Amino acid sequence: MDSPECDVVIVGGGIVGLATAYQISQRYPERDIVVLEKEKVLAQHQSGRNSGVLHSGIYYRPGSLKAINCREGRQLMLYFCRENDVPHEVCGKLIVATDEAELPRLNELFERGVRNGVACERLDADQLRAFEPYCHGIAALHVKDAGIVDYRRVCFRLCELIQERGGQVQTASKVTKVITRESEIIVETTSGTWRTRQLINCAGLQSDRLAAMCGQRPEVKIVPFRGEYFDLTDEAQHLCRNLIYPVPDPAFPFLGVHFTRTTHGTVECGPNAVLAFAREGYTKWHINWSDLWETLRYRGVHRLAAKHWSMGMGEMRRSFFRSAFLEALQRLIPAVRAQDLIPAPAGIRAQALLPDGTLVDDFVIQREGRFIHVLNAPSPAATSSLNIGAMIADQL
Repeated sequence: MDSPECDVVIVGGGIVGLATAYQISQRYPERDIVVLEKEKVLAQHQSGRNSGVLHSGIYYRPGSLKAINCREGRQLMLYFCRENDVPHEVCGKLIVATDEAELPRLNELFERGVRNGVACERLDADQLRAFEPYCHGIAALHVKDAGIVDYRRVCFRLCELIQERGGQVQTASKVTKVITRESEIIVETTSGTWRTRQLINCAGLQSDRLAAMCGQRPEVKIVPFRGEYFDLTDEAQHLCRNLIYPVPDPAFPFLGVHFTRTTHGTVECGPNAVLAFAREGYTKWHINWSDLWETLRYRGVHRLAAKHWSMGMGEMRRSFFRSAFLEALQRLIPAVRAQDLIPAPAGIRAQALLPDGTLVDDFVIQREGRFIHVLNAPSPAATSSLNIGAMIADQL
């Protein structure tokens, strides 16, 4: 029996893969599109395990792919949510300096936000408390463009729209082999084989492995970092009205432990960032020995550890000791107590790492012949997803 044919195969049923399929279906309605997802349900990894923030673009280097995609993607995401009744809210957020040493970085963020076209303003301590009465800080930025979105609902709606336009979304379809021929690409999966003209790799945590399966030698390797969260109890939710963030460390692409009100009415606290022992290891004790060995033998990990071992130890301490996690939260909201915290599901960040130990900060999208590989798309990828999809559609 002949394998089914299509014009484009997209591997990965997260928000970037689905947004890409959606944008291609809008721009090229005559093309046959198939999305392949290895899990039985969509959005089981980064897309469904994040804090649901609609980012403003204030953090990112002007002119970078993150800055461009975040600003343009934010507008597309807002329009999509409004048109499709997806829960969302532009509620704003505060980036809070808790001591004098953080003021220069806060000012740099303000200047960067202005250059990126972000609606933001400086606040003194009294103005800060008017927005968040329980928050401690000596100054803050009020980022008016930030908000919250139910990204899992976005994924499910994108799937419906792709199917309405004649595309296919195949779950429980793990790619096991890719064969490149002169006129086509053969994609073998656990649910069958597809023949296609083009393949787009949006596999997230498995993106470097899929690129290798396609005959590429990506410069970066995906290293998994687990982000652990707590929820505030119902009785403690009044402590945070919207979103409260610390001033981030510019040496790391992580934003620090923060407070996030969600579209479900809860308040999340976190995440930290610890090296995970499995690419899809959502608990401390989940170990995949093959994943772990691949991570530990990578020289980029050795160099990262040598440069930033102190920061890594601090993250591990917060992982194993709730008191340390609480201490980080109390820098922003001193009134939070240990009994206010309820363990919540963790997430995994697919972080691209270079051999020299550099954490890749920007998105990485590479085209190799009939392949397009999204090799680094961490936060703000969900915010940016519809614009990333449009950029990829431009390359077809």
